[in-house]
Amino acid sequence: MDPTTVPAKRIRITVGGVQLEAELRKTKTADEVYAALPVTAPVHTWGEEFYFPLSGVRDHRETATTQVKVGDVAFWGAGQVLAIFFGRTPMSTGVDPVPADRVNIIGKIIGDAAQLRQVMHAPSIVLEQG
Repeated sequence: MDPTTVPAKRIRITVGGVQLEAELRKTKTADEVYAALPVTAPVHTWGEEFYFPLSGVRDHRETATTQVKVGDVAFWGAGQVLAIFFGRTPMSTGVDPVPADRVNIIGKIIGDAAQLRQVMHAPSIVLEQG
């Protein structure tokens, strides 16, 4: 099968009463995150960013950057953490989130990531293969 015609993998993200889907990029790191699912983890916030530990994933750093947008899903290899950006972070100077360190963007939320603002005090997050 031609790899360019294979549909992108999707994951389901559930926080509190909000459920969203994200489409993953076709990268090694994204594949490893997908393979590590399902996971339920305590969720932490940093501004309008959720992050949580996700062990067993190797960061191939294909897209290491500090340039992220609302809706980006990224892996931070140094901390073995997955991050979901849905608004401004403490390092933001404009409307875009700014991560604390370079992250590897592995996917993008389909739809309105800002819905996650409604569940910022939820105790946990669930990620499943979509």
